[in-house]
Amino acid sequence: MKADIHPAYREVVFADSSSEFKFLTRSTMSSSETIQWEDGNTYPLIRVEVSSASHPFYTGKKQMVMAAGRVEKFNKKYNR
Repeated sequence: MKADIHPAYREVVFADSSSEFKFLTRSTMSSSETIQWEDGNTYPLIRVEVSSASHPFYTGKKQMVMAAGRVEKFNKKYNR
């Protein structure tokens, strides 16, 4: 492999925005936000919208879809 062409691969914390779930892993992503982890070290914080703690497939919970708004949007679009 060529030297100095790969992004930095370091430990980061991913935090689910819809729940309090956080996990420490390694990634090439970077962030200006940081968080102090349980081990006392400070890591970059990457916020995600969905994780295994909030995704319906993994939690077994189905989220209610606002079908009424979608139907009205369809009717408005096609003049019904």
